[in-house]
Amino acid sequence: MPRTLSDIKKNLDSNLGKRLMLKANGGRKKTIERSGVLAETYPAVFVVELDQEENSFERVSYSYADILTQTVQLTFYEDKKELI
Repeated sequence: MPRTLSDIKKNLDSNLGKRLMLKANGGRKKTIERSGVLAETYPAVFVVELDQEENSFERVSYSYADILTQTVQLTFYEDKKELI
């Protein structure tokens, strides 16, 4: 489990272009699950391009802090294990 924001960014950088399942806290005890591809990483955020057949918008972005605080969890399909 990554411990710092820079560890999380390095981990995501090495998984650019891979398919993933994203679980996000939607507030009020609601969990959002979406699938897509890790598209880009920036100094403070990362972008996931969502599968169009199941989502009304194309891209979502989250901060690395969202992963650190476990507001967002990513599972990469190649591994079938929770990577972050």
